[in-house]
Order: sequence, then C-alpha cells, then structure tokens
Amino acid sequence: MSEEHQFAPFIRILGKGKNGSRSLTQDEAYHAMRMILADEVEPLQLGAFLMLLRVKEESPEELAGFVLAAREAIVFPDNAPAVDVDWSSYAGKRRQLPWFLLSTLLLASHGVNVFMHAIGGRKDDRVYTPETLTILGITPCDSVQEAANRIRDHHFAFMSLEALSPKLYQIIGMRSLLGLRSPVHTLARMLNPMRAPVMMQGIFHPAYRDMHQLAAQLLNQPHVAVIKGEGGEIERDPDSACLVKGVHNGELTEETWPPMFDNRHVKDASMDIQRLPALWHGDIVDEYGLAAVVGTTAITLKTMGRADTQNAALKMAQDMWAQRPASWPV
Repeated sequence: MSEEHQFAPFIRILGKGKNGSRSLTQDEAYHAMRMILADEVEPLQLGAFLMLLRVKEESPEELAGFVLAAREAIVFPDNAPAVDVDWSSYAGKRRQLPWFLLSTLLLASHGVNVFMHAIGGRKDDRVYTPETLTILGITPCDSVQEAANRIRDHHFAFMSLEALSPKLYQIIGMRSLLGLRSPVHTLARMLNPMRAPVMMQGIFHPAYRDMHQLAAQLLNQPHVAVIKGEGGEIERDPDSACLVKGVHNGELTEETWPPMFDNRHVKDASMDIQRLPALWHGDIVDEYGLAAVVGTTAITLKTMGRADTQNAALKMAQDMWAQRPASWPV
C-alpha cells in the first residue's frame, strides 16, 4: 500500500461521518490552506475538502486559519504606505448601481488610504467592480508594488483577485465545476492583505454576519463592520434599517442604523454606469444613489472612529460630499 498523503488527515477530520467528524482547529485550517496555496494537494483532495466544508459550513476558527495562511502568501513591499481601510468587492450588483464605489473614492479624495480587492469577469447579469472602475478611468494594479505606489499617490488602489492571489482565484473558478460556492468566497472577502486597521465587510446571507465578525475577532482585527449590504456588496441600503455587527479592539459590537427613506425605491432598470460620474459631477439628481454613497461613507467613518455617533458620522459624510473635488483620484 502507498504511504498516506500528508493532506489526507485534514479530509478525514471533516469527513469521518456524523459522529466522528469535527471542524478543523484554527491551526489545522492554517496548515491545510498553506498546503493548498503551495500546490501540495491533489485536485481530487481539494474538491473533497472544499465540498466537505461546504456541507458542514466553515467555522470562524477555520476561516481565521485560512485567512492567516492566505495573507502569508501575499508579500507587500517594505515601502508600502499604511492603508486605512480594506474594502472587498466580490458580489456584483444587479438591482442598483455600485454606488459604494463613489463612497470609496470620496474617502480617498479626502486623504483616506483605501485598498480594494475585487473579482469580475463573470458572464451574468451583474455589474462587477473591476469592469466598472475601468470604465470610470481607474485601472487595476497588476502588482502589489504598483498598488502601493497608487495608494501613495492617489490614496486609492484596487487589484483583482486574479492578480493578488492566482490560486484563490483559480479555486473560486471551481464553482462552475462543483456547482457550489466554497469557503474561499468568504476567505477572499477577509484577506485584508495590506493589514488595514479598518476592514469593511458586506454579505448577502445574514447567517454569515456572525462568522465574519467572530473570525475578525480571532484575527485580532482592530476594527471591522459587517453589514448585509445591498446585493452583497459593502453598500448601505438607504431604504432599509442596517444592522452593523462590529469588532473594536477585541470587543464585539452591534448597532442598527435606521432607514433613510420612508418608502422603498424601485429597481434601477437601466443600470447605466455613467450615472456614477454624472452624480459625482452634479449632472443628475438621484436621491437613492446619493443616500447610498453618503450612508455607506458614514458607516465607514464611524467604524474608523472619526465620529462618535451616527448623526455625527452622517453629517461628516455629507460635508465630505459637499466638498468633494471636481474629479476623483485616478
């Protein structure tokens, strides 16, 4: 008989049956992901591992271990500037435009260093961040050095997951083969590769809110805000109450931001990306879009500790919008 593969014990832990299986510890998850990212796992093993996790659903400890291993594999240059806010974008939008992009650019235009990582290129009816930013004149960074330079010069940079971590991008691409999402979809959102003290998290399924919050606590993330964002992105839906589950210096927090309107707005029928620059330049009036931009910015500012109350954060965001420059950072 051949010698057992080194990755086999991790599969056995997850797949030993209803009474014999268990979740991985954080350390086990870390070592398992290290092997995966180092291409030390057979394709059959990887598929089995991912689907066993999918059936069980990953634990906060597993997610934290995966994130630590993935961060280790991404090395940023020593001269990289400090990043204030990490912003992930992996869902895409199909009901409303990605107004949150104006929130990140508004923050950057006022000196907040924002690093965004995103995924795009899917052939469906959603509007994805990389393609949208390119249309808006903001090109992706092809390397971490380029991202560091862009942040230093313009306070904003974004990289596709494909450039940031080709292996994670490849694994996410297995969804079409396996028919199900894997824990890597959650892992990618929590990468925070530049170790920003503030991490913004948007999810679609409320059940994942606690997982993101608890994993961030295990990762000793100084500040995090997890919201059920519009479409699954980090965007406050101004038509609905917004529950923000956070972590601040190790303490779990929870607060609800009230709706900004009494009535709900209808779906955007056109999804015309050019409405984003038109709103920025004051060429159109869009009460929903403006509220989404300002409301999302306000939650970010409060998470950063720049405002003590919701009203103060909203007023600060409104003032930033009123004082926005003629063009955003490019």
